Amino acid sequence: MDGIADMGGTPGWGPMHPPRRDEPVFEEPWQGRAFALAILSSRVAFGGVNLDAFRHALERLDRAAYLDDGYFGRWINGAELMLTESAILAPSAIDARARNLRGEDVEEPPIPEPARPDYMRTAEGSLRTVDSAPAFTVGKPVRAKDMSPPGHTRLPGYVRGHTGVVERIQPAAVLPDTNAHFQGENPQHVYTVRFDSREVWGSDSEPFALTAELYESYLETIS
Repeated sequence: MDGIADMGGTPGWGPMHPPRRDEPVFEEPWQGRAFALAILSSRVAFGGVNLDAFRHALERLDRAAYLDDGYFGRWINGAELMLTESAILAPSAIDARARNLRGEDVEEPPIPEPARPDYMRTAEGSLRTVDSAPAFTVGKPVRAKDMSPPGHTRLPGYVRGHTGVVERIQPAAVLPDTNAHFQGENPQHVYTVRFDSREVWGSDSEPFALTAELYESYLETIS
């Protein structure tokens, strides 16, 4: 889907600010707790960690929930969405509990009947083995498909329809487009594809090489 998460290469966000060399993993203690809560929420909501479903939850947040609360605030908001969609929590449960913790007297909603998806990983992590040979070889020109799927995808919007060159064949991995929706792992070969910045953003852009890890179904042969 084309959501707020796919902002790479879009104008209006200002300059990038690289992290400091001495930047800690968590600037504040609550950020570490947010990280842990997001991972735990995925396990509770789905019966196992599904990073693709978690990313799909993040990309469906509204602008305020995605940007205004910061990076780890976004993780908390995504965790809440996963828990409410799986009926682990009622939609108003967290707000009611927070108000009660602030000293208000608010009735909290009853715990709903869970509606977890039918999900089970075939193995740990996302790397898998496939029987078919890679469709593309190193050095081969390819084009990223110009498509806009309605659900989750890891095909960046800014490379769609543009040509690049296969730089490396990576291990096969679970396809996020189906795994995020609990429609099967459907593992595919993954390729590191190198794009020229001027091919992607036009001749006026600063010249540099951009690489992206793209699944086989994202690519097509240039005729």
